[in-house]
Amino acid sequence: MSDTTSPARALQLAVLRVMRALARVLIRNGLDLPAFVELAKRAWVDVALGDFTIPGRKPSVSRASLLTGLTRKDVQRLLDARDDTTASAALPDHRAARVIAGWVHDAAFGADGAPAVLAFDGDGASFSALVRRYGGDVPPRAVLDELLQVGNVERAEDGRLRLLTRFYLPRANDAARLGILGTDVAWLIGTIDHNLQGREPPRFQRKVTYDNLPVEAVDAFRTLSARHAQELIELLGDWLARHDRDTNPAVEGTGRMRAGVGVFYFEETLAPRSEGDQP
Repeated sequence: MSDTTSPARALQLAVLRVMRALARVLIRNGLDLPAFVELAKRAWVDVALGDFTIPGRKPSVSRASLLTGLTRKDVQRLLDARDDTTASAALPDHRAARVIAGWVHDAAFGADGAPAVLAFDGDGASFSALVRRYGGDVPPRAVLDELLQVGNVERAEDGRLRLLTRFYLPRANDAARLGILGTDVAWLIGTIDHNLQGREPPRFQRKVTYDNLPVEAVDAFRTLSARHAQELIELLGDWLARHDRDTNPAVEGTGRMRAGVGVFYFEETLAPRSEGDQP
């Protein structure tokens, strides 16, 4: 096997492509290379100590140093500086997203999957009651302001609240939108890693792409894919809600798992092919 096709070379090229895409996001949002390197060191140490331990033996600074290539002094420094923002910390679900999920799936706030138009407050089903059930200790007014701001909710002429979209997406400048980078990309890489290891059962991982499309076809495909992707996400979301204990307390079973399917659209402009290029 030549160097250009070796697993090590293939991994380096794959990482470089991922890093270019990530660098674009980080530079745009003001994270410089030294700060990224420090975060990368923390991630390497967290994973080395958490995922690559030897059965029956305690994780050690020496082993983390061996696996990461960092000095023992650097590993110890990173361990001493660890806090609740470590890479292994669980990321909480956004409260607004949980409120919308409850509005869509809880029969107390709608019927047959159709969210009811709710008064902000009052007896029975109301927006405030919805937030108290699914939003934790966040004030209903704060949740409403957020959902109005991002266009998930509108006020009807009588002042009641109507849900416009079944899924929450934060504002473009919202820290929660940047948080999607930490969840969605991590889940995708986790799925790829699972499949690369040949673990059973394999996780679903598919894409479809063509690379010689006219602009007009891409415009039409963008609309087509958005419509059908939304239909798929809503179908799977309804199924998950029926089997999730938060939205259906009657669900029985053992353990606690997170599962889902992510769908995303992509496109990029390519240089025209030269004559003689193979399709």
